[in-house]
Amino acid sequence: MGTSAAKENILRRIRQALSNPVPLPFPQSEGVGSLYQPAKDELEILFAEAFTQLQGKFAYCENEADLLQQLQQLITKKEWTKIYCCESRWNESFSNTIHLAGCDASITGCEYLVARTGTIVMSAAQQSGRTVSVYAPIHICIAYTNQLVYDLKDSLQLLKDQFGVNMPSLITFASGPSRTADIEKTLVTGVHGPKEVYLFLVDSTDAKG
Repeated sequence: MGTSAAKENILRRIRQALSNPVPLPFPQSEGVGSLYQPAKDELEILFAEAFTQLQGKFAYCENEADLLQQLQQLITKKEWTKIYCCESRWNESFSNTIHLAGCDASITGCEYLVARTGTIVMSAAQQSGRTVSVYAPIHICIAYTNQLVYDLKDSLQLLKDQFGVNMPSLITFASGPSRTADIEKTLVTGVHGPKEVYLFLVDSTDAKG
């Protein structure tokens, strides 16, 4: 299937954004400016840039058929043979083990994506529960463009609106793979969580996201 003009346009803009990364630490990070700046670009672009700066692996999917194709290609290329997924939406397509321990990769959905910080927001209310996104060595998250919000406060407000007084017992904010550094500032990934995180963002225009 040929790449549509719309998909090629957003991929081109994502490539352009990633070719000009924002230096770290972020300029004006000491509170001299407004804490919440308005979005200056599409949320898809902002998220892709922030997420990949945090060593996340980002893929844009034109629709669900494109998602199935891209994700299966990744699984084949990486030679992952044990995929754990307890989300009913994707279980039949990808899951081939019921044992989270010892799996090669896990697949989850999410509640929201925070574009400004490249953060995946998950909760205990999801079918995958508390541990799936952190226990497997590789975390694959499937999200839709209508789950994108600009800032953390936006996601928290939406969670409050969604659950009311029945807020989930755990809300997780994951920004890229697990990272830690020792006293000599040697950065190591995958110590307290997944060593790689893949985010497949599906255009929700024609999807049931």
